[in-house]
Amino acid sequence: MGQNSTWVFLIGALAQVLFSSRLILQWILTERQRRVVTPSLFWELSLLASILLFCYGYLRDDFSIMLGQLITYYIYIRNMDLEGHWKKIYFPFRILILGIPAFFIIYGYNNGIYDREKLFHHENIARPLLILGIVSQVLFTLRFIVQWLVSESNKRSLLPYGFWGISLIGSIAILIYAILRKDPVLFFGHVFGAFIYSRNLLIIRRQR
Repeated sequence: MGQNSTWVFLIGALAQVLFSSRLILQWILTERQRRVVTPSLFWELSLLASILLFCYGYLRDDFSIMLGQLITYYIYIRNMDLEGHWKKIYFPFRILILGIPAFFIIYGYNNGIYDREKLFHHENIARPLLILGIVSQVLFTLRFIVQWLVSESNKRSLLPYGFWGISLIGSIAILIYAILRKDPVLFFGHVFGAFIYSRNLLIIRRQR
């Protein structure tokens, strides 16, 4: 399965569809209640989409995508735990879900599929572009670190104002990266997301 094969892009596209679905669900509920809400299904769709997008980044040898998903992956799980849904999953499946990122990293490293030199010196990605991709993903990931800290302090899953602000800035940065990288999966996923982030920011400002 090559980096640019149809199946690789389908995996990435499915991941973005799931990410978009969670935003559509959150957006519809928010519009109905006139306040920002976060349904439990938001986190379940996030986790499933993260698994697929991590696989997509792995198959594309795109370190920036893998890095972003690796961090948020476990934050999704923590939010499911705060909502009381994580422990409802059959225990063997929980172990499997927890170990998926580690499996890809260990398997890829031990089989020479990638190494540090390859990840940071990708023959198909110029160094400045790779740096842009990593910075964009780190910035986009920072939103969930903020969300996680706020949720931990409140002992329940929340999406604060800072989450949506960082989401908007990060999505714009990733859009620039996607255009330069000529990656349709990232582009279409974040074009729609930028609209939702802007809308949630507007609703929160009206509430204030």
